[in-house]
Amino acid sequence: MSHQHCSCGCSGFIHLEQALALPQSQVKDLHNRYLNASLVTLLSLINFDRQFVTANGVLVYDDQGNQYLDFLGAYGALNLGHNHPDLLAVLHKVQSRPNLLQASLNALAAALAHNLAALAPGNLQRSFFCNSGAEAVEGALKLARIATGRQKFIYCSNSFHGKTLGALSVTGRHKYRHPFKPLLNQCVEVPYGDLSALQQQLADREAAAFIVEPIQGEGGIIEPPAGYLAKAKKLCARYGTLLIADEVQTGFGRTGTFFACEAYELVPDIICIAKSLGGGIMPIGAYITSDELWRQAYGTMDKALLHTSTFGGNTLACAVALKTIEIIMEQDLCRQARENGSYLLAQLNKLKEKYPMLKDVRGRGLMIGLEFRQPAGHKTFSFKFTLNVVQKLAQEYLGSLVAGELLNKHRIITAYTLNNPNVIRLQPPLMVTREQIDRVLNALEEILTKHTGFFSMVGAGAKNLLIKL
Repeated sequence: MSHQHCSCGCSGFIHLEQALALPQSQVKDLHNRYLNASLVTLLSLINFDRQFVTANGVLVYDDQGNQYLDFLGAYGALNLGHNHPDLLAVLHKVQSRPNLLQASLNALAAALAHNLAALAPGNLQRSFFCNSGAEAVEGALKLARIATGRQKFIYCSNSFHGKTLGALSVTGRHKYRHPFKPLLNQCVEVPYGDLSALQQQLADREAAAFIVEPIQGEGGIIEPPAGYLAKAKKLCARYGTLLIADEVQTGFGRTGTFFACEAYELVPDIICIAKSLGGGIMPIGAYITSDELWRQAYGTMDKALLHTSTFGGNTLACAVALKTIEIIMEQDLCRQARENGSYLLAQLNKLKEKYPMLKDVRGRGLMIGLEFRQPAGHKTFSFKFTLNVVQKLAQEYLGSLVAGELLNKHRIITAYTLNNPNVIRLQPPLMVTREQIDRVLNALEEILTKHTGFFSMVGAGAKNLLIKL
């Protein structure tokens, strides 16, 4: 590769055309040198380090021309699939407009806020635009504190709200929290679905907000008990505490309704959104709240700039978001997710009845989790590793072994959930076809038929992972 020198003395720049043509070996080397080398190792262990070069809809293609089904869907960010042509066209339509101009009022941001208010539950009306789900959560936490004058936050065990400091402070997994302590003060954990525990923490009337996912995503696709969310909202209202619904993963038709809250008769005080709001094309997040809460928090000129975002509400992101919502509504993708999700769940439950390795199937719409059984007992292998390594694999990589089989032998992309690595998620684009769903079902049945459990899978295909651990 030829390199050019600039006047400041820099050398070895890789230009765009060269980057597009980089071989996989050099991509790995650059990641190892300049990005997250440990992640390279992890992806290499389970052969997740291949190079994908083309994508459209549910389909992606690697540099060898092989076709794959994407049933990971960027953790819920690809409700409209890869590179939707109508969204790409929108970028050209607004390309001559200023993208960032803070000394003005952006017409597209105004229109997007109007449309979100029309879709949001209850009296949620005012939006704040940002760039990601974690940033939306940060903004919601700040809004709750300034509007209520309180400091305490209540969150759920097994929850996931992001990895920035505030969002991490209300995320319920020790692994992600512990290395960064001390986090925000006065953040209290309660079990998901436990109204008594919630009421106990609300009783001191010191909580600014209770933050909750309508369905726990990274927790392993966990639905709440019947009536839990609506009752939690009533409890919060009784004690003057706001309820923040984190719909970053569940929003925009993913669970069969535009927002998951609708199915649970929940009208939150603040709702956080991101991921598929940008149609898989642009990063954009937001929180939506009531006019009353917004005015309490930022309703005077001296408070108007207390919370801002440089790229929040930019022209390109808002244009794509407007078109994303339009496509979801016009193509009735909420209904499609609901119907195809019901079909997929029904077929997966049939597999669960036949194969003990599949411990549980759960979810709503096209947000589905498959939980696999951890191993019981001991087994001797012909290659060297300790029982501790096996236990580590069972706790941290079982989902990866199944996902690895799906990827490497069936060309189906999935991944495990962060808080429960024994669960793999199925979150395909909402326009997925029954034929594509059946292809995944057939692959899963082949895997479950061939492998009676964890040890069978290790013996068949995970020696490379075991040896390197």
